[in-house]
Amino acid sequence: MAIAVDAMGGDRGPDVLVRGAVAASRDQGIEIVLVGIEDILKEELQRLGGGDLPISIYPASQVVDMKESPADSLRHKKDSSIRVAFELARQGKAEGIVSAGNSGATLATALVTLGRIGDVRPAIATLMPTLKKPVVMIDVGANVDCRPHHLLQFGIMASVFSRELLGNLDPRVGLLSIGEEDSKGNQQVKKAYDLLAGTDLNFVGNVEGREIFKGNVDVVVCDGFVGNICLKLSEGLAESILIMLESEVEEKLAATMHYALTKSVLRKFHKKIDYAEYGGAPLLGIRGIAIICHGLSSPKAVKNAIRVAHELARVKLADKLAKSLSKRRDLLKAA
Repeated sequence: MAIAVDAMGGDRGPDVLVRGAVAASRDQGIEIVLVGIEDILKEELQRLGGGDLPISIYPASQVVDMKESPADSLRHKKDSSIRVAFELARQGKAEGIVSAGNSGATLATALVTLGRIGDVRPAIATLMPTLKKPVVMIDVGANVDCRPHHLLQFGIMASVFSRELLGNLDPRVGLLSIGEEDSKGNQQVKKAYDLLAGTDLNFVGNVEGREIFKGNVDVVVCDGFVGNICLKLSEGLAESILIMLESEVEEKLAATMHYALTKSVLRKFHKKIDYAEYGGAPLLGIRGIAIICHGLSSPKAVKNAIRVAHELARVKLADKLAKSLSKRRDLLKAA
C-alpha cells in the first residue's frame, strides 16, 4: 500500500512535493503515488533521480487553486489532484493522503470521498514543541464554530493520536482557557470542561496559553478559530525570536571564537521549533488517513508528512479512533 501525494497542491509547485516524496521513498522505503499532471510529474521525477524508487504516477488533469472555494472545487474539478488522491484511498489503492494544497478543499474532499466516523466533527491536530515532549493541539482550523460536545470529541480523538504517535499511554488532556479555575472561560469552554471532566480521559482541567509550551500536558483542546490563531502566532513568534537571536549573535560575536559554537546552538534551537520537523497536521475523524501540510512546506516537511501518514496508517489510527469513539457512544449522545 502506498501514500498518495497531491503533487500539484501548495504554493511552491510540484518541485517541492516531488523532492519530499523522493526523500521519503529513498530514506524510508515508503511506496508513494504522485497524483497530478502526468508529463510534469514524470519530468520532475526523472530530473530528481527518482526513477528507480518505488514511486508511481497517477494522472489527474485538474488543479485546485489555493484560493478556490471548496464547493467550487468539488462541483467543477472532479479530476483534480486532491480529488483523485482521495479516490485512490477510497478504492483501497492508497493507505493515506498528503496534501499541501487548498486546506478547505482537502477537508471537503475528505468528507465527500471517505466520510466521517459516525457523527464526529473532523478536526485538524498539530504537534507543537514544548520544553519536554511535543503537545497535540486540536482543532487548529477545521472548525471555527464549535459546540461543547465537539470539544469533547476532539479530546477523545487527540488522546488516541497522542498515544499512538507519541507513545503517551495515558495522555494528559487540558482545555485551553483564560484561567486554570473551572469557573474561567466562556460558556462553550465551561460546558466543555464539565463534559471532559465526566469522562475516563486523563483530564487535568483548564490550561492557560502560557502553559502550553511547558509540556505539562499532552493534549490541548480548543476550537479551530482559537487554535489556528495560536498556531500561527506561535510560528510567527518562533521565527521572530530566531531572527532576533541570530542578529544579536552576528553583531556581538561574529569576531570572537564563540561564534561557531553559538551558531550551532541556534541551529539546534531552530530544529526544535521548525514545523517541518512535524511534517503536517492530521485530519482526525475521517475514515482514513489524511495529512494537511502548510502551503509553503519545504521538501523536508513533505518528507516528514509522508512518514507520519505511513506511520498512522501502519498503526490503523482511523480504526482506533472509531473504536474509542464507539466506546463512548452513550456519553457523546448525552452531550
